[in-house]
Amino acid sequence: MNNNILSEKFLRLVQIMDELRAQCPWDKKQTIHTLRTMTIEETYELADAIDKENWQEIKEELGDLMLHLLFYSKIGSEQTHFSFVDVLETITEKMIKRHPHIYGNVVVENEADVKRNWQKIKLEKEGKKSVLSGVPAALPSIAKAARIQEKAKQVGFEWENKTQVWEKVEEELNELKQAENTGNAQETEEEFGDVFFSLINYARFLNIDADAALEKCNRKFIKRFQLMETYAGDNNQSLTEMSLDEMDELWNKAKAQTRNKD
Repeated sequence: MNNNILSEKFLRLVQIMDELRAQCPWDKKQTIHTLRTMTIEETYELADAIDKENWQEIKEELGDLMLHLLFYSKIGSEQTHFSFVDVLETITEKMIKRHPHIYGNVVVENEADVKRNWQKIKLEKEGKKSVLSGVPAALPSIAKAARIQEKAKQVGFEWENKTQVWEKVEEELNELKQAENTGNAQETEEEFGDVFFSLINYARFLNIDADAALEKCNRKFIKRFQLMETYAGDNNQSLTEMSLDEMDELWNKAKAQTRNKD
């Protein structure tokens, strides 16, 4: 890529951000707090585009997120906390510091070594108090569980093989049933969470992204359920007027229709 063109395009976007902040009534009113929800929404829109492998949408959503990054930096500059230059310098220094195998004399053999070094640097040189301190509190629960487990793995707190993990899943399932039988709602909820956590751990050992797998399941269910509604409508029926057996028949038809397409 031509660096001159890159610089020109980037500086033009920075200029547009400055103009919007100075002249647009809506942009003038925004704060880091009003932007927060919109930024999360933009991130999920990018994730959706990635799931669909729609490169046009990915390009557009990346642009939206880049504008948000500039927006936060503009507000930070206005309040004299930091500038966008500060943001760039901070991430540049961090990447250099955390990759001594590229920018220093550290030797690594594989990806696992890189992760261990990364964690060691964060704890020893950056003053992190806990291996888990970098896990965002606002991260969605499934992604957070996977991140927690990955970080614990980096210091050696990890099962040896997937058989042990599955045994833990079965143990947690048994404890869930026991809690349910006691009628203790709080204990049942706690054990249900333990089942989820252990299943996410098992997914890691299968090299499966648990969140992505669940999302694929969600989309599959939506597709099949909407086909059920279509089949019912074709017969001038509504699902609300059908018996469970009748709906189950339509479900199996929808399942057969989509089995090779999911």
